[in-house]
Amino acid sequence: MSMLASAWDAVSSQFAWPWLLAAAPLPWIVRRWLPPARAGGDALRVPYAALPAAGRGGRAGLAPHTPWLLWLAWSLLCIAAARPQQWGPPEQPPRAARDLMLAVDLSGSMGETDMRLGPRVVDRLTAAKAVLADFLERRGGDRVGLIVFGQRAYAMTPLTLDRASVQQQLDDTVVGLAGRETAIGDAIGLAVKRLQDQPRSQRVLILLTDGVSNAGVLSPEKAAELARDAGVRVHTIAFGSDEGDLSMFGFRLPASSEPAIDEAALQAIADATGGRAFRARDTDALAGIYDEIDRLEPVERAGPALRPRIERYPVPLAGACALLLLAALPRRRLRTTAGSAAQDVAT
Repeated sequence: MSMLASAWDAVSSQFAWPWLLAAAPLPWIVRRWLPPARAGGDALRVPYAALPAAGRGGRAGLAPHTPWLLWLAWSLLCIAAARPQQWGPPEQPPRAARDLMLAVDLSGSMGETDMRLGPRVVDRLTAAKAVLADFLERRGGDRVGLIVFGQRAYAMTPLTLDRASVQQQLDDTVVGLAGRETAIGDAIGLAVKRLQDQPRSQRVLILLTDGVSNAGVLSPEKAAELARDAGVRVHTIAFGSDEGDLSMFGFRLPASSEPAIDEAALQAIADATGGRAFRARDTDALAGIYDEIDRLEPVERAGPALRPRIERYPVPLAGACALLLLAALPRRRLRTTAGSAAQDVAT
């Protein structure tokens, strides 16, 4: 009994519908058990019934090998119907990840040169771009979208798996592109709108700004309520130095007249939506914040590798068709021969 079970398991692993193989002896059963047609009764008329038998012991109009070809064709048809399959190479399933929106401030204060990037002194936007490039590189599997905001908020890229296009759009941004003021509430509202059709547990917004909300239709408080109700977690990053600008010669200049970062408002937005609020005063701190966000919003690792089944039924199906054509060739030749003989008699 165990041997039969093992044999059945082996067949089942090679065929999707192995029970169809039981149809292979069906023609023999029909021929063996059905009564033959009675003499003189109505029978099936075939066009080659009047042709002489071909070969020794052959039926009328059939070559000796034709029954064997038909049997073999039927067997191949049964094998094709059972859907033979073959294990393919292992494939890694796609990783389940986040729907992640990045909102980057392009207001006038992002042009202040108070950040160091290696040996260079750069503006805040350039420093943010450099750190974001590394962050995007690590978010393989995420669908990432980009929003920029100043006086107004704009969606630069929709949610996409193509992180290279997001990076390209970010690289092309410049300070003041969306206006020189700061509409934090509008940026959050636009992100909520872009994320509302995505799975609720995966909606994440990372908002980077260096100023105070002083423009836009939505207040940050109202936008935070919308994000909370929509299930969007907002992680806020207050970015910028507290010590004023740095000149190219390394001397510190007086602090800008721009208002200081409203850390309390950003903290309130994060608290209301279940996110975290961060403060980055240099590029190292900003990079560390994105590392922390990686831990807060992990990309789930891929599951176990799967081996797909590759369908192989076209092979026996093609073989059956070829055999049926081969079995039909002698009949056609006999018809042609008989027709030629009839014309000779008539003449």
